[in-house]
Amino acid sequence: TPAVGVNQMSVTLLGHVGAALAVLGVVACPITSGDTAFRSARLTIADSFNIKQEKLSSRFMIAIPLFAVGIALTFIDFQIIWRYFSWANQTLAMIMLWTGSMFLLKNNKNYMITVAPAIFMTAVTFSYIMQADEGFKLPGTVGNIIGVVAAVLFAVAFFIKANKVKKAGHNKVA
Repeated sequence: TPAVGVNQMSVTLLGHVGAALAVLGVVACPITSGDTAFRSARLTIADSFNIKQEKLSSRFMIAIPLFAVGIALTFIDFQIIWRYFSWANQTLAMIMLWTGSMFLLKNNKNYMITVAPAIFMTAVTFSYIMQADEGFKLPGTVGNIIGVVAAVLFAVAFFIKANKVKKAGHNKVA
């Protein structure tokens, strides 16, 4: 099991004190990450629906359904959840690269340093979800073509917007 593996590696490589610290890290890090994730989700929902969070009852009104979803997710195969999570993480990276590119453009910086990875990430994220078992299950060739087309469309849309920003003079001089 993973716990036995962590214990054996920790004791062998770090000794008993290092093993205790490693086990603490294996336990403490997921707990604090989960706590942060639930708190962030609660505050995001509260902000989206303009729900004040001063009262404990208002916090519970959002937290209890979130915890119910969290508990329900424990009954799903972790491999499936992890694949959706990794795709969502890559999609977030793609969005942030496009956002960062526009920020750099508007601040008169070298935006191509983020546009190139944004184009690549767009192709990868679209290709993956088009052909993955948890996605649309299309043949690889079709999924890859869709990914490349999506990347080209995103790039074209970005450069059209970039030209408008440049012509309007909205980009600041650093």
